[in-house]
Amino acid sequence: MSGVLVLNAGSSSLKFALYGAGPGAPLRLKGAAARLGGSEARLRIRVGEAVQADRALPGPLPATAAAEIVFDALDEGGHLAGLAAVGHRIVHGGRTYDSACRLDGEVLADLRRLTPLAPLHQPYNLDIVEAAARRLPDVLQVGCFDTAFHAGRPRLERLYGLPRALADDGVLAYGFHGLSYEYVAGVLRDRDPATAGGRAIVAHLGSGASLCAMREGQSVATTMGFSALEGLVMSTRSGSLDPGVILHLIQDRGMSADQVTRMLYQESGLLGVSGLSGDMLTLSASPAPEAAEAIDLFIYRVSRQIGSLAAALGGLDTLVFTAGIGENAPDIRARICAAAGWLGAAIDPARNAEGAGAIGAATSKVEVLVIPTDEERAVAQATMRLLDGRSNEECNQ
Repeated sequence: MSGVLVLNAGSSSLKFALYGAGPGAPLRLKGAAARLGGSEARLRIRVGEAVQADRALPGPLPATAAAEIVFDALDEGGHLAGLAAVGHRIVHGGRTYDSACRLDGEVLADLRRLTPLAPLHQPYNLDIVEAAARRLPDVLQVGCFDTAFHAGRPRLERLYGLPRALADDGVLAYGFHGLSYEYVAGVLRDRDPATAGGRAIVAHLGSGASLCAMREGQSVATTMGFSALEGLVMSTRSGSLDPGVILHLIQDRGMSADQVTRMLYQESGLLGVSGLSGDMLTLSASPAPEAAEAIDLFIYRVSRQIGSLAAALGGLDTLVFTAGIGENAPDIRARICAAAGWLGAAIDPARNAEGAGAIGAATSKVEVLVIPTDEERAVAQATMRLLDGRSNEECNQ
């Protein structure tokens, strides 16, 4: 088996990585076409420690145009030759797609119908699949789903208090960021094969943010649900709110469903509360009281949900921080751990400032870790399992 190319399409970026087929799936290169929605779009490619490409792109760029630029750059370096498969991160797999599988026209059409449940990501994910299939028509296209990691949760974790017919029709809590959680679960398993961290809460804190409660590396509960709106306050997404607010906006304030959707996904969260920015670094550097309030709300919601997930687990053995904020914001980690002190969590300030590995204090009753996530590697591993015949090749329908 030759190499596997991984494509991870977001709403404003296209991350990619190329892995070899040998033991451990060695990383050959990694890069991203970033800030595609603005005038500062940029392509970066690294091979090992060497920068192979770093150049501005003519933004704003649609996803498919960015994909063609990435393919051209990889082709120039001879990296598209001999590929065994292209693995794609796809945010929503619904009830049907709970493991990596071959993507064809019928499956893609089915996945398109899930776009309303993940409007910021699903269409971009699928556009990139189609672009890759056009560019590499003889290469297997494989879908790896963010919802799949949570598919085995207890039914009570997936139910809403709605009429049963809606649940039977798929109105359920699915959960997201599953590829990130799958990677972190693998790291925990490597650290401690017997327990994989035991009762663990993993905080995936980035532009999109959620928490996952795991028991021995398996998802038990998570803060996102039917859509990627539920749960924590995020960069521009509201997180959980009273459904009565939405009814009020539509019935009493005359907002359309499209206007409410845009507000909840793109104008809320840290951006909405602060009125300044959805970027945590920008808010942390701002003297504005509104910025401080937005950060306070973010930390409060994370801390409150940690308590909820600890209750679902019956206690807490391990707390993990990952993703952009989780990996790079020691002050945020310190405040969240302080709020979780009642669970026995305590951090070592010096180790927390370093921001890697174990950051718990010697007195901490909970192991506190910073584990950089790697969604691309999780996709590569799932794709290789499929190629090796260790997962479903055809999607169950």
